[in-house]
Amino acid sequence: MKVLLINGSPHPKGCTYTALTEVAGALENNGIETEFFQLGAKPVHGCMGCGKCKQSGKCIFEDDALAQLYPAVESADAYVVGSPVYYAGPNGALCAILDRLFYSHGQYLTGKPAAAVVSCRRGGASASFDRLNKYFSINQMPIVTSQYWNAVHGNTPDDVRQDREGLQIMRTLGNNMAWLLKTMAGADVPRPEREAWTPTNFIH
Repeated sequence: MKVLLINGSPHPKGCTYTALTEVAGALENNGIETEFFQLGAKPVHGCMGCGKCKQSGKCIFEDDALAQLYPAVESADAYVVGSPVYYAGPNGALCAILDRLFYSHGQYLTGKPAAAVVSCRRGGASASFDRLNKYFSINQMPIVTSQYWNAVHGNTPDDVRQDREGLQIMRTLGNNMAWLLKTMAGADVPRPEREAWTPTNFIH
């Protein structure tokens, strides 16, 4: 079983990546393979609503990150989509890619578990989290939950590593996704053991 973690940040090793690596660590501790996809900082196309992907199964634009994302999507059993928060919403480039991915390749995602992860300095996490989850809910994908909304706080990766509760949320998410994947595959596995809650606030 393999989980694809999509880093929707233009920064390959930034705050969003730091959160996703915590999820990946929990998945790997449960014997689940992980693969990262970095969106990057190159321009991406927005969806034009042309409908051509319904016939071909692929977007007409083949010169940006979506073309490289298709094979990873097809081979994965579950997905975690991470994004920084920009003006109380996910990265616009990521949303452009997801719009086109779900229109053109939604059949490869239907029925597979998914989760959203967001990273913000302070506010906008819940609005961004809600936006990303709508992709999954409209495509009949089981949404994997954690012990709180899947967000970390900080302006740098070092800040995020100090967000003890945020990192715990990421680990809980990874454990829950591993459990769901194994259960869906027919394994009789116990529910994940919960860590003792480590509440934090903006000033630790």
